[in-house]
Amino acid sequence: MNNLQPGRAPVYEMLEQYRLKGNISYHVPGHKNGEAYLNTGGAGYLADVMRYDATEITGTDDLHHPEGVIQEAQELAADCFGAEESFFLVGGSTAGNLALILTVCYEPGMLLILQRNVHKSVIHGLMLAGAHAVFLEPQMDPGSGLAVAPAAETVQAALAAYPEAAAVLVTMPNYYGMGSDLAPLAQACHDSGIPLLVDEAHGAHYGQHPALPAGALASGADGVVQSTHKMLTALTMGAMLHVQGPWLDRALLRQRLAMVQSSSPSYPVMASLDLARRLLHSQRAGAFTAGLTAVDVLRRGLASLPRFQLLQPAGPLQRTCGDADAAETDTPPPCGAAYGTQDPFKAVIYDAAGVLGGFELQRRLEERGIVPEMSDDRHVVLAFSLGSKAEDAAVLLEALRDIAAQTACGVPQTEGTEAACDSGAKYAAGSGSALDEAAGAGLVAASSPIAESQSDPTSMTILASASYNNGEEAMSAFSSPNSTWNNFSASLISAPVRFSTKPVAAEETESISLEASAGRVAAEMVIPYPPGIPLLYPGEIITESICGRLGSLRDGGAKFQACADPALQHIKVYNIQKGGEV
Repeated sequence: MNNLQPGRAPVYEMLEQYRLKGNISYHVPGHKNGEAYLNTGGAGYLADVMRYDATEITGTDDLHHPEGVIQEAQELAADCFGAEESFFLVGGSTAGNLALILTVCYEPGMLLILQRNVHKSVIHGLMLAGAHAVFLEPQMDPGSGLAVAPAAETVQAALAAYPEAAAVLVTMPNYYGMGSDLAPLAQACHDSGIPLLVDEAHGAHYGQHPALPAGALASGADGVVQSTHKMLTALTMGAMLHVQGPWLDRALLRQRLAMVQSSSPSYPVMASLDLARRLLHSQRAGAFTAGLTAVDVLRRGLASLPRFQLLQPAGPLQRTCGDADAAETDTPPPCGAAYGTQDPFKAVIYDAAGVLGGFELQRRLEERGIVPEMSDDRHVVLAFSLGSKAEDAAVLLEALRDIAAQTACGVPQTEGTEAACDSGAKYAAGSGSALDEAAGAGLVAASSPIAESQSDPTSMTILASASYNNGEEAMSAFSSPNSTWNNFSASLISAPVRFSTKPVAAEETESISLEASAGRVAAEMVIPYPPGIPLLYPGEIITESICGRLGSLRDGGAKFQACADPALQHIKVYNIQKGGEV
């Protein structure tokens, strides 16, 4: 990586030259730089994109065997993000997760230790690899009821119980921007001679500004996947895979990447990765000034609008990517805290009066032209970035003030509305005592009771699990049993779970109403999206708790993937003859 020029964007610059030369195309793609549409009314806004939509020809390099501009661009990315080697991904973080799992679990039956609430791409990687998975229970933040990552002690115990494990995989930060210290996990893995893999899809910006948490690479992770398009500035599907250290077979990783990525990668997407890196590489911390200013406008505005509050760790934040100066002033979170870092660009708000749930608050914001990233039963996630503006944050605040005024007397008149009116009014006036009254009036959903984890009587390859882990002694009245991120089991460390690509036989299943499914064995995966965390796997027993939770998510407006009925009025289960009832 000698003589690197951070101010250059090799792939982007090459595409600009490609367009300016205007050579006659006798190669794919068939639209011929958009010429195919000239006599049919044109391609509209896509016409500009098509002029840069190149393929692997002389001078454009090859993603799967880079020797020119792509190689240079990837070397610049490694330098920018602190990796030994970086790879462009044109299939999002999904491609990176698949490649990493197929690299460490290179033959069927190998074992991977991972937290249970992982993205569906990780589950798909387990299936493709034919791997055995040991799921770890993530720690839960008692204030919000949201899951973060497994404790270091849990990882150490799992490594001791399963010394044959090929790697450990965790997600950091979670969808809400919550995180914990990865360094102890990396050390535990390295002490066992295996790599730590991190799905850092929502942390591509980490480590790039003193106000941001440290990144996974700086914490010692070996393979890190980042969605550059999420919290940085690449086009959608643009992501990167960063590696360091001796624990990953990089030759095999390259081969796996060639397997899971297109042989005709999008050059505009790669150029956008190049531009995103150049912006960051050239401006460094200054790239975040406008976005952090916008966040500060929201924070200051919410200080005078106590009705809506921001999710924050219970204790002082852990060290960010600031160096020794930060270490002298910051202190670790309390012992046993589930998380100690919060991404400032993930502003997670909630109605402290308990009048509006997250789904309803999102709906009301969207009515006013404000489109959040996602919501759950309590929270709304607002994703800020380098492109956020202070004036837009002011519009958001005005919308929140309007919503607070319109709902100061609660929801449409029903039993308990009087308490809601009092609660909303007191919070509008800045009274903190309304929180208890809202809970007392039943305005906040109670937590689901914990369900016992059971073995599948039909010897399915996926172990049964419980639904939301109540843990009442550790949870507040405002926990989030209906968060699409949470996915709990009843034990800290599961027995090995076998995954494969073998499909479920249609004749062994039937479709029944969701409400009638408790006690039956799921015959399909159910994935609320976003963020894409599977709540049910084929072969899992559908407990009363998980049935109720899925119903609450459905009724609250959550979207579902992978199941036959995306509206989740019905669910596929194994039929009785197959032993699908417990």
